[in-house]
Order: sequence, then C-alpha cells, then structure tokens
Amino acid sequence: MLTRNQFFVKEHVGMFKLANTYDILDLETNEKIGVAKEKPSGLTLALRFFVNKQLLPTKVEIIENPDEKGNGNVLITIKRGITLLRSKIKVYLGSDKEIGYFKSKLFSFGGGFWLYDTSDKKIAEVKGDWKGWNFKLLGESGNELGTVTKKWAGLGKELFTSADNYVISINDELGDNRPVKALLLAAGIAIDTVFKEKS
Repeated sequence: MLTRNQFFVKEHVGMFKLANTYDILDLETNEKIGVAKEKPSGLTLALRFFVNKQLLPTKVEIIENPDEKGNGNVLITIKRGITLLRSKIKVYLGSDKEIGYFKSKLFSFGGGFWLYDTSDKKIAEVKGDWKGWNFKLLGESGNELGTVTKKWAGLGKELFTSADNYVISINDELGDNRPVKALLLAAGIAIDTVFKEKS
C-alpha cells in the first residue's frame, strides 16, 4: 500500500456502531487494497455508552490486502491513550515499531494536529479549513505533502448516516520514504477515526 499515493477511504455504514471500520480503495479501480479497523478494549466499548469516545483510549489497525473477513497483515497501528486537553497518538509500522506520533492542537479554527518522528522532531502539520473537512498535510517549510478531502456520497446518505468517504492524496515527491508516507496515511485515517468521530 505504501507504494501508492492516493487512497479512497469509505466508512462502513451502520447505526449505533461502537467501533468504526473503513475500506481503503484504489481511487481509480475501486479495488479494496486495505481496511482500517478500530479495535478498542472491552472496557472502553462499555464506557462509550456513557463517556465521549474522544476522551477514551482506542486503537486502529490499518490492514493491507485483507481477506473477506477483513483480516490480514497489519501495516500500520494507531494508538491513543486517555485524553484530557490534548491527544497524543502513537503510530507504529506493523504492531510494534514506533515511527512517530500526532499531537493535537490546543486551539485550532479549522481543526488539525502536528506530526512528529520518534526523535520528537516536528515533520508536518495537518491543517483544516473553516468548513471542517478539507485538510492539508504541510511540511515544516510550508510545502504541501498531501491533502485529505471529503468525498460527497449523495445527499441522502450524508443526511441519514454518519458515514464518511474521503480521499487521501500524498505528493509524489516523497518517493519511497515509507515511514513518512505511513505517518501521512495514518494521519489521514486518524482525522476521522481518532480526532473527528464522536459517536
């Protein structure tokens, strides 16, 4: 998956979901190339009936080339602990090789967060617009590393479900830089699964 630069992310539709699942598709062929599955603990699932899920710990696994049941090789893992004012979300290649983390902004007009490597060096910013669903992935010099944009799925679907479809695009200039591309892909997924989703 990390050889690609564009991903169409499609949320599974369902009422009263306690954990989210997203298909990751090839933007041109609509072929499923991955899945992102939220996997909170049993206690966390129970607490979601009473507590805003954005305050609770969670884990999201991005699985490459999943089988029909959505199982397969874990490419990227995103983990968030208990959150009070600012979230710190760790990102791993596979299940255990930490490659960096995200830190939410305390105040942000359009939403967003910072990306750091494992040496605490800030490598990018995820910056939202005032409408709340167009994001730019910006490098330290302000150069655009990629974008995350909402994919309109039709009036009825958007009004009557909470399902989100969006496109993650990563600039070609990153080439084969797997850790940075993995962080940017994880950042695109985390906007919805970790930062924005409230129910």
